[in-house]
Amino acid sequence: MTTIKMGRRALLATAVATLSFGAPAFADGHQVVDSIHFIIPGGAGGGWDGTARGTGEALTAAGLVGNASYENMSGGGGGVAIGYMIENADSNHGSLMVNSTPIVIRSLTGVFPHNFRDLTLVSGTIGDYAAMVVPADSDVSSMEDFLAAFDADPAGTPIGGGSVPGGMDHLVAAMVMEASGRDALSVNYIPYDAGGTAMAALLSGEIKALSTGFSEAVDLANQGEVKIIGVTSDARVDAAPDAMTMTEQGIDTTFVNWRGFFAAPGLPEDKLAMYQDAIAKMYDTPEWEAVRARNGWVNIHNSGDDFRTFLEGQEKVIGDLMRKLGFL
Repeated sequence: MTTIKMGRRALLATAVATLSFGAPAFADGHQVVDSIHFIIPGGAGGGWDGTARGTGEALTAAGLVGNASYENMSGGGGGVAIGYMIENADSNHGSLMVNSTPIVIRSLTGVFPHNFRDLTLVSGTIGDYAAMVVPADSDVSSMEDFLAAFDADPAGTPIGGGSVPGGMDHLVAAMVMEASGRDALSVNYIPYDAGGTAMAALLSGEIKALSTGFSEAVDLANQGEVKIIGVTSDARVDAAPDAMTMTEQGIDTTFVNWRGFFAAPGLPEDKLAMYQDAIAKMYDTPEWEAVRARNGWVNIHNSGDDFRTFLEGQEKVIGDLMRKLGFL
């Protein structure tokens, strides 16, 4: 069984330099942390940026955090921000860095020398499942249909994605095919430099299916451009209740591209508890629901040791698959 998943619920957390931790954890709806400085490993407008700013917006609007600030720190596939958190640990106890699945993939491939174990794990907060889609007018309507076409002509049934070979879209496609009983090495994966380019290739017939994020798949399906033939969630998702999961179709695999928060190494336990408390309480606020719904996020909440267990499981599954595909 191939499983990469987190427990349900969601949230977020915080932080950076110059902030006061004097505020104790009060009852729900009261301030838990005075301020948070978010370190964002990528540029403005990306997924990490939106997650940090959306979380900060919800935490402050709900009154759980007094104020939030943000710092974009691009470079090295996220490695610059990770290095900054580690090298300036003593002065970064007021900061929280956002990250996601690439911290696992890029540490495995040596893009940067650190991994999640070098940081303090605060909380996994949201996620985006993966999906396989085909053109709306395709005669393929399920994974069973797609697998039949693949079995008849593997090379002539390419799957595209908006990431490089060995990137997330490729790994998801390989994982799904492996779980269906096919050889991941037999997948004809065609990489594109962006989701829009990959979508154009799908609609032109250059590829037979597209491996993409679930939220993007829902948008495309709502526009009448694609059909979702499989989702890597453990249960059907409200945003597309007619879309079947891979598990329902006999393909025993789940996957979520999580996003969550990390603090500097050596963060005192009382400060860690404040961050985790603020994030846990955030999920029950209307302010968070407004941000979550606006962004199409899925609530996924793993805190502390549960977060570590999840990451270690993801690292093993992804690492094993990448070794088989020849990327490690």
